[in-house]
Amino acid sequence: MEALETARLCAKYADDKKAEDIVLLDLRGLSPVTDFFVIVTASSSPQLRAVRDEIVEQMREEHGLKPLFVDGSYESQWLIINFPNVLVHIQSPEKREYYALQELWGDAPELPWHEEKPVVKKSPAKKTAAKKATVKKSAAKKTPAKKTAKKAAPRRKA
Repeated sequence: MEALETARLCAKYADDKKAEDIVLLDLRGLSPVTDFFVIVTASSSPQLRAVRDEIVEQMREEHGLKPLFVDGSYESQWLIINFPNVLVHIQSPEKREYYALQELWGDAPELPWHEEKPVVKKSPAKKTAAKKATVKKSAAKKTPAKKTAKKAAPRRKA
């Protein structure tokens, strides 16, 4: 399996466990140690464990690839999984901000880790106005006005 494919799969499996801020860095030509970094953030110790377990188990079961080693502790809030030519860093938000691996390796290009699916724009559905049922309004009942008798015109005396 190619290292880039391994890195993308690791990122996908981290995403499956709701890891955040997933970044894939291309270190080819920049590092003698590895070709790719996958850096992800896990917000809690249980999530650190879940992300690590998902990556290790899926790579082993689905692709027959075991990590060379897994390092770090939950107390340190930073776990590293080492696959051939790929290092996966699972960090708490605080550790990620403090160690700033992305900035440290700022010369490394960031690669997309998920497949870009073409966006198919659908034309908006035409909405037809619903016809309102015609309701005959009943005339408001008015009380008839009182008829007042006309005053007789005063008689003129001749």
